[in-house]
Amino acid sequence: MINSLFDRRNFSTLDENIYLNQASLGLIGQPAVIAMHQFIDGFARHGNCFMSDKDEVAYLNSLRTIAATLFGCPSTHMAIVSGASEILAQIPLMIQLKANSTIVAVSSDFPAITRPWLRQEALKNCQIIFVEDSPLENLTDGLIEAINENTSVVAVSSVQYATGTMVDINRLSQATSQVGAYLIVDVTQAAGASALDVSLWNVDAVVSSGYKWLGGHGGVALAMMSPRFLENIPPLPGWMGAPDPFNFNAKSILMANDARRYTQSTMSYASIACLTTAIKQLLALNITKIETHSRKLARLLIEGVSHYGWSPFRPLSDSAASSHIIALSHQEKTIDETMKILVDRNIFCSSRGGKIRVSLAPYNNESDITALIQALEM
Repeated sequence: MINSLFDRRNFSTLDENIYLNQASLGLIGQPAVIAMHQFIDGFARHGNCFMSDKDEVAYLNSLRTIAATLFGCPSTHMAIVSGASEILAQIPLMIQLKANSTIVAVSSDFPAITRPWLRQEALKNCQIIFVEDSPLENLTDGLIEAINENTSVVAVSSVQYATGTMVDINRLSQATSQVGAYLIVDVTQAAGASALDVSLWNVDAVVSSGYKWLGGHGGVALAMMSPRFLENIPPLPGWMGAPDPFNFNAKSILMANDARRYTQSTMSYASIACLTTAIKQLLALNITKIETHSRKLARLLIEGVSHYGWSPFRPLSDSAASSHIIALSHQEKTIDETMKILVDRNIFCSSRGGKIRVSLAPYNNESDITALIQALEM
């Protein structure tokens, strides 16, 4: 029997539902919910009575420290921002594109990664080369083959949200380094589900939302900024990026000497409390243990549904297949009708790219997978 790694009583949603949708809006565990309530009841509702200007500036430090541990990077490189899209949209404005620049991206990647570069293409500043995520080909190989001397940037998710395909960031960074291209990586569908060690990657920025696998709520995200981005004045500087934000100076553009310069303004402090607690729980559990857990469940799922004609986008034996996002398809059954059957049984997955996307989290157990297999038999 494959048991949950978390106490399922901390996830009230699981009392009546089977939730296999952490890759979308993830469940938030009770300890993280309590942290949010404690901040709201103990501080936020009382204005500045119990939170001074100094306290407010320091409030992000705990999250910055614990996030740096998760990413495997210095805390001075960790920026706390209100959303992944916020920082991803700024990055094209930080880079001086060379003449005849090409940007390499994945055609089916999450739009937050590609839309800022599509704007640059619309302004005639570059041309985007899109690589297909095909189950018969290695995506990392395809990205590397698309890189040439005109490539200025490669922007990619390390785990593709619709298929679970993994990109080998180490290999990709070697290819970008050879041509002097920037490498921007979104780890939203990896952080918290698989181990990260950004210190081993030669990348310029690593970005993650906080409300999926990390177990947080919307309103806060994380960004590791490389040394050359820490030399930049952010293109959209906020007042909180100053060395001493509450020493208000309307005539100064002086910035903090580390990644704090990318924090724009007051944000959802309740979400920061939530995310800090959630990441601490993940680290205490051990990310490698989480990976092993999802692989066991994925193996059980794929083997079970194969008897009914369902197949994964990539078999688990494929080195590019993640174990926590399984995209299932069927040659005869329609996805819309199948999704209705699942919802009627209180089983929650997502429909992405014409496939059923099953995302496996630490709170899932063997009973969840058995119920899904039985539903897909219909």
